[in-house]
Amino acid sequence: MKALRVGLTGGIAAGKSTVARWLQEAGFQVVDADSLVAELYRPAGAGAEIVERLLGRSCLQVDGGVDHRQVAERVFSDPRARHELESAIHPLVREGFAAVAKDTSGVVILEATLLAEAGFATDFDFVVTVEADTDLRVQRAVARGLDEAAVRDRLAAQSNPATRMAAADRVLWNNDSLDDLRRQVDLLIEELKGRSSNVP
Repeated sequence: MKALRVGLTGGIAAGKSTVARWLQEAGFQVVDADSLVAELYRPAGAGAEIVERLLGRSCLQVDGGVDHRQVAERVFSDPRARHELESAIHPLVREGFAAVAKDTSGVVILEATLLAEAGFATDFDFVVTVEADTDLRVQRAVARGLDEAAVRDRLAAQSNPATRMAAADRVLWNNDSLDDLRRQVDLLIEELKGRSSNVP
């Protein structure tokens, strides 16, 4: 039986990672897009080769792996460079998740911040986005120790929330307490279980 493929997205500090953890605790397989990228960025990895070609050797570490800080500094200040890198990396992430989903039954979830922007939404049977008001997200990110200017740069690099919500089958709002978010996730878990039992 095929797995129900679920895309989980949301902007920075909206609560996506918390939702992903709860879905994993419910027994669903959750694949973090960042972990797929980390594999690609290892020494001699396909992603490291792409970074060197597009951004130069200065964005690699001595061992040939990707220097994440250097890459972040480059792409968040250069929209064209960011677009070129994402256009090259996203298809590889897509392939990596497809390989996992092929060998999985039940529910398999890809947690990806840029899921809607990358055009991944059509790959999934069901898409969920976690949203919260922008000012609240900035406040949460700063409370975690991030620089406010850097947070706002990342927000600008991500899509408008309306784009994510337009691609989503379900929107979870995280403007209130964790208990409120948990109630929404509990309902989502039951819905996904029901949907997975109907996948041909």
